[in-house]
Amino acid sequence: MQDKARPAKISIDNVRKSFGSDAGTLDVVGGVSFEVGDGEVVALVGPSGCGKTTLMSMIAGFVQPDAGAVRIDGVVQLKPGKQGILISQHGSVFPWLTVQQNLMFGLDGVPLAGKQALADHYAAMVGLKGFERNYPHELSGGMLKRAELARALAVKPEILYMDEPFSALDALMNLRMRNELLRVLAEERHTVLLITHDVEEAIHLANRVLVLSPTPTRIKASFDVPMPHPRKLSSRDVQDLRVAILRELGVYSD
Repeated sequence: MQDKARPAKISIDNVRKSFGSDAGTLDVVGGVSFEVGDGEVVALVGPSGCGKTTLMSMIAGFVQPDAGAVRIDGVVQLKPGKQGILISQHGSVFPWLTVQQNLMFGLDGVPLAGKQALADHYAAMVGLKGFERNYPHELSGGMLKRAELARALAVKPEILYMDEPFSALDALMNLRMRNELLRVLAEERHTVLLITHDVEEAIHLANRVLVLSPTPTRIKASFDVPMPHPRKLSSRDVQDLRVAILRELGVYSD
């Protein structure tokens, strides 16, 4: 839960977004407001096509809202800022660069030796020590995701915007990557905004879960996740929370 004594790291104030189509104007985001505290992990879950990615794009500064505002540290977000980085489901590593070179990319103003040291530090942090000279095509899918996470962390962002980052992985690798992310967050403080369609993933990672409505999306419900880490996903508290969220999503009934 956000500490109300401190200002919000991210503040979303009644943002709205519509797009034109052959059938007329399509309202995608219909007035969303919430705050994310410094160091908080907030997950957004909602039905497919409800506008989750559009909402994330506005929060990260890639798309401007038609109305309302997004503020980072109290400043209106008009474009992507250096304090945040987006990790998406589509992947972001450059195939022509090695793992180390990918991790060095974007480290402007750092001497070469410093870049190499930072890249190797974050490669080791995500379990890629020994693979620094490998190219992306030489890595497994899980290792690629580790490289993407390390690349994001190497530029030392204050905010991680994560848009279904592990959705392409099988269930076992998904769980391993979640545990990897939790380990990193325990070592380095980041504010995280996570979009996921996986309710278990949301409960596993987040301090708070926001349930979105169908298009035009709004905040339908908010759930605190008070269980400390490591969370036992089979526990009664986790399962009760999972059922409550699924009920709000309309896919579970007594």
